[in-house]
Amino acid sequence: MEFRRINGLPPYVFTIINDLKIDARRSGEDVIDLGFGNPDLPSPEIAVSKLQEAAANPRNHRYSLSRGLPKLREAFTDMYRRRFEVELDPETEVINTIGAKEGLSHLMWVLLQPGDAALVPSPSYPIHLYAPLFAGGEVREVPLGVGDDFFEAMRERWEYSWPKPRVILLSFPHNPTTTCVDVAFMQRVVDFAREKEVLLVHDLAYADLGYDGYLPPSILQADGAKDVAVELYSMTKSYSMAGWRVAFLAGNPEVVGALAKLKSYLDYGTFQPIQIAATVTMNEALDYPAEACAIYESRRNTLVDGLSRIGWDIEPPQGTMFAWAKIPEPYRELGSVEFCSKLVREANVALSPGKGFGPGGEGHVRFALIENEQRINQATRSLGRALPKLL
Repeated sequence: MEFRRINGLPPYVFTIINDLKIDARRSGEDVIDLGFGNPDLPSPEIAVSKLQEAAANPRNHRYSLSRGLPKLREAFTDMYRRRFEVELDPETEVINTIGAKEGLSHLMWVLLQPGDAALVPSPSYPIHLYAPLFAGGEVREVPLGVGDDFFEAMRERWEYSWPKPRVILLSFPHNPTTTCVDVAFMQRVVDFAREKEVLLVHDLAYADLGYDGYLPPSILQADGAKDVAVELYSMTKSYSMAGWRVAFLAGNPEVVGALAKLKSYLDYGTFQPIQIAATVTMNEALDYPAEACAIYESRRNTLVDGLSRIGWDIEPPQGTMFAWAKIPEPYRELGSVEFCSKLVREANVALSPGKGFGPGGEGHVRFALIENEQRINQATRSLGRALPKLL
């Protein structure tokens, strides 16, 4: 049987490292997993207690609303007003999605059809590259490296594309490169989109994870953004609610309305007790995002310092829950998959190979800040022993 929508997908290279990790653990090895970006911090206590309370009420066991409960959307707009000074209409400019990956994938179904194209940074989080393809569209990759002038690369790629891309997909702070931008950059992109009549989709996955005083901006802070932009916001990192699958699409009301129409055919929304718990969390756990950010920043410092001690100097990331690093020169010829395989086998440390983030990622690895400082120090010492050519 032919499965045409998935036959063109390349092998998921992260499974190679994951399988090695599983085999090592079955053999009794203590593998420190800095690969998969799965937040280890517990969800806010208020989220858990409210979920338990709401789940005990049989009225909440029925179908819910695919757009999200009104109070949930109001809580989201209140949070955006506090955090970004952005005003949103909870009825027309916000919709709840079952996680950001679901929201983005279904959004691409709304925006693209065969023959349409989207501009996407490369390297990139895999769903950013494949959601447009699942919708039947084409992906035009825009090179994105730390320090590169992404705006000029994006503008040039748009100018020389035919047919012109209908969508530009962005995500800052960026996974995996950790590239960060400011509000002025967002304004330039919005001005460009308004001039060229192209739609911007911004995935703000790391909205609250900025370090050294940096505050990640919302694209909706730019003047005129609602004319041409929508933004995805997830509670996964800001509130450590990865498994809860609570996210939002906000911005241009026509796009939000189109996604709402599609979702009305596809789902009945997130389990209602989860929506209730998420509502209370955004309204009452006001300090949690900053507390989570401080923990990740401390882990970042520990990782950067530990790598420096073994002779592997990397640029400290300004945002996200990751660090993006070039493979050290003495080991570069291995390539990212074989290098990461070596680290699992010889250091009991799992990292993500850059090749898994698209062609622009080869030659790099990604560290996820999902272990505490003690475990990170243990990992860097093990890496030092497994990489003697560094010193």
